Amino acid sequence: MSQSKDTKSQHTPMMQQYLRIKQQNRDHLVFYRMGDFYELFYDDARKASELLDITLTTRGQSAGEPIPMSGIPYHAAEGYLARLVRLRVSVAICEQVGDPATSKGPVERKVVRILTPGTISDEALLDERQDNLLTALSCSEQQFGIASLDISSGQFTAIEVTGEEALLAEIERINPAEILVNDSCEWPSQIIGRPGTIKRPPWDFDRDTAYEGLTRQFQTKNLQGFGCDSLVTGLEAAGCLLQYAKETQRTALPHIRSIQQEIREESVVLDAASRKNLELTQNLNGGRDHTLLSVLDKTATAMGSRLLSRWLNRPLRNLQKLQKRQSIISTIKSGYYFEQIQPLLRGIGDIERILARVALKSARPRDLARLRDALNQLPELQSILSTIDNEHIHKLAEAISEHPKVADLLSRSIIENPPVIIRDGGVIAEGYDSDLDEFRALSQNAGDYLIELEKREKERTRLPSLKVGFNRVHGYYIELSRRESEDAPVDYIRRQTLKNTERFITPELKEFEDKALSSKSRALAREKALYDQLLENLLEALGTLQETAMSLSELDVLNNLSERAETLNFCQPELSSNPGIDIEEGRHPVVEQVLTEPFVANNVALHTTRRMLVITGPNMGGKSTYMRQTALIVLLAHVGSFVPAHHAKIGLVDRIFTRIGSSDDLAGGRSTFMVEMTETANILHNATASSLVLMDEIGRGTSTFDGLSLAWACAHHLADTVKAFTLFATHYFELTQLPDECSSVKNVHLNATEHDDRIVFLHSVQEGPASQSYGLQVAQLAGVPRNVVKQAKSRLQQLEEGSSDQTMLSTSNHATNESNENPVQADMFSASQPHPAVDALKDLDPDTLSPRQALELLYDLKSLTKET
Repeated sequence: MSQSKDTKSQHTPMMQQYLRIKQQNRDHLVFYRMGDFYELFYDDARKASELLDITLTTRGQSAGEPIPMSGIPYHAAEGYLARLVRLRVSVAICEQVGDPATSKGPVERKVVRILTPGTISDEALLDERQDNLLTALSCSEQQFGIASLDISSGQFTAIEVTGEEALLAEIERINPAEILVNDSCEWPSQIIGRPGTIKRPPWDFDRDTAYEGLTRQFQTKNLQGFGCDSLVTGLEAAGCLLQYAKETQRTALPHIRSIQQEIREESVVLDAASRKNLELTQNLNGGRDHTLLSVLDKTATAMGSRLLSRWLNRPLRNLQKLQKRQSIISTIKSGYYFEQIQPLLRGIGDIERILARVALKSARPRDLARLRDALNQLPELQSILSTIDNEHIHKLAEAISEHPKVADLLSRSIIENPPVIIRDGGVIAEGYDSDLDEFRALSQNAGDYLIELEKREKERTRLPSLKVGFNRVHGYYIELSRRESEDAPVDYIRRQTLKNTERFITPELKEFEDKALSSKSRALAREKALYDQLLENLLEALGTLQETAMSLSELDVLNNLSERAETLNFCQPELSSNPGIDIEEGRHPVVEQVLTEPFVANNVALHTTRRMLVITGPNMGGKSTYMRQTALIVLLAHVGSFVPAHHAKIGLVDRIFTRIGSSDDLAGGRSTFMVEMTETANILHNATASSLVLMDEIGRGTSTFDGLSLAWACAHHLADTVKAFTLFATHYFELTQLPDECSSVKNVHLNATEHDDRIVFLHSVQEGPASQSYGLQVAQLAGVPRNVVKQAKSRLQQLEEGSSDQTMLSTSNHATNESNENPVQADMFSASQPHPAVDALKDLDPDTLSPRQALELLYDLKSLTKET
């Protein structure tokens, strides 16, 4: 709601204050603190009422108009904020910062924090097992800079990529909660239309400003130590992102201590379609069930779960790093050390995010209690790690450390089971601070003190009528009868005279009164001050504590992969810098877990002279499963994990492509076939001889001959030009002739058999092409009416006898042709007999013919054409 200066002056002072704050936070819902409620006004109130299903009402009048208003209780704010964040709505939290007792007019208020989808760190607002990333994008022609920050952990990365395809693939991998884009650039619709995308002005992406801001944040002279000094668009994006994070948090960000440059070529690249098809961390319906992550993730900590997800989404090509991971997994697995390590890690919890909240000064008492309990687990964990004979594990243990001073500080300062928030006190342990203990004692034991004081004063003064009492108006006093008051000691100061008694105060009682009357508020203020100081003390160890958290996450993932390898019967793959994929008895790690019967394992052999397998066999026979399991085994090997196979030797690949299944892109105006061809074009343009390519049923979205031609040409290009390692599944049996033209192509098929006129899938991969497709049997199995299947069988028999094949195909493809003659397309792959005239011309030597002989030959050729 926009207000002119003149209009604002007609509002009450409090609404003027609100409107000033709202003017500065136009893009956010303003939660305006009033007592025990957060109130929303005008359009914010209407929007919140609709989104949160809360009552919309009015509050009096301002400027002569009723004020639309809605509100939520302060103590219940987290639940409402979580709902808004999930809806990608940003909220500005406006708190009372002034003292109501001394304020003239409205209590001073200001926005202390802005919650946006990408900058939340509160435990209640986050999915504990998923990164919550803020991403910024900058561009220069086709060069794109991508910076990502998880403010809840401090993880900060930057990468530069070339081309929109690479940009979209990275966005799919990162899956940010919020994206900041340079408003001066043109962005693909997939980014601009994405929920949580915000346009920022070009000056937010100035490289010099970004460089200065980043070096100031990291307290370094330059960025050479982070390997980012030469980045251009990457640094522009990082600078904008850091500035936005500071704007929203309204505080320093000491837990953001470095930035890591990611280089795309150092990882196995997966485009958006491939990542989706392989269902790594999200299934095709958007859930987590039946994904690779769901099978592998038995991590003990949430931070370990998030790291495992990052590893699966960014497989590595660094042989040394992968072999290091394998070494740790193998050692833990062989000694069953995971049985001892996992329970200890469960007691550690998510200290990565706890440390971020410590840095943001938003850590709650129970965060510190969990951090304390985690640190107290470390000595026992170190004891176990020290017994494991592995150099890499010992280095990991050294990085984890123990932090005895921090553990002792937290053990002394925080009670065993603290309350949720510091607001009402009761967090700091007894004995930690003498002043706090005294305040608490005064508040809790005032009655005992007064009884003791009365007893002492009676003994000292020998005045039997002496009483110690309390009055709300006059405070604490010593009361004496009128007669005994004349004998009061000299240190008794008269406070009040009554009809029959006199009331006095002593310096000691006055001091007690000052302390007792304010002891509760003083105790609470002292406790809050001690708590704030405790957070400051923890900041001194923040860097080493973050290193501990990172190392514990890594240990959790490796320990988890060891347990999974043992439980799921995975083998250690042999990694090689030489190209090739050799898998013995490979299995699909997800499908295997949902089957009630044993999974049929299969072999895969791809090497320099066997680069493509043309896979035929019945629908539902297992072609897609066979292809996907190959890709997942290769991907797991590039994570450093063991793999579901009896034996595997995997050469490093640069990319994994999958063209498996597709659907209409209605919003983009693309048909299923257009989507299929777009994905195919991407593969043909970007695959290399070091890539793994999965192609399933290319060409099925168009006419038979068009589809067959496209499938043949794509397969031929991949085998002969690109020479990628390819699994090419097809229902076009003509493609089984490809090995005749390309020596690196081989045929394999999924086996099936018929029993009682029904199909039985054997799921076993055999060499050579399939003998038939079993399409009618699959249709019958799917429940197609018997009369339809019977009619199809009759038509199939006619086709196989060759009575009407061309007529039927041409009729189906040219149903609108008005001519009685249906055009016929010849089978482009059939081996037709040469024409006799052609044979005669082949044997002809024109130089030996006289003019007469040449004329006679011409008549002969003419007669041959009439015969045929």
